[in-house]
Amino acid sequence: MTQLQPGDPAPDFTLADQDGTDVSLHDLRGRKVVLYFYPAAMTPGCTTEACDFRDSLASLSAAGYTVLGVSRDTPAKLREFRERDGLAFALLSDPDHAVHDAYGAWGEKMNYGKTIEGVLRSTFVIDEDGRIVLAQYNVKATGHVARLRRQLGID
Repeated sequence: MTQLQPGDPAPDFTLADQDGTDVSLHDLRGRKVVLYFYPAAMTPGCTTEACDFRDSLASLSAAGYTVLGVSRDTPAKLREFRERDGLAFALLSDPDHAVHDAYGAWGEKMNYGKTIEGVLRSTFVIDEDGRIVLAQYNVKATGHVARLRRQLGID
């Protein structure tokens, strides 16, 4: 697994969102993007992280950031998650984890003492030119968004 570093070009992608509408990274050029990968919609940790992004969305948007969440869930499950928790940002479906792979957000991890292959909870900040500004792997669901805002200088 290759991990991305600041300055690397962000791998382009096109994925379906919670409504089945295609979202392409290249269409967001000229805008700053926070792209985060999480294991599964409506699980406790992923709900905490998504709600933290929801609660920080106004300040992130005011600073010019577009937030996108990515998981292997189906668009229907993502739509249910978005509606249930009032998430006002796009959730993208990557069922074959190809985009996870491109960002290094898929690999071996420990789960209850066993080594498994799966989603590595990760967050990337991408600049207006499509380059990685921050690449954070194996982040914790709780407190991650607050730390990210501090790193970006967003109150």
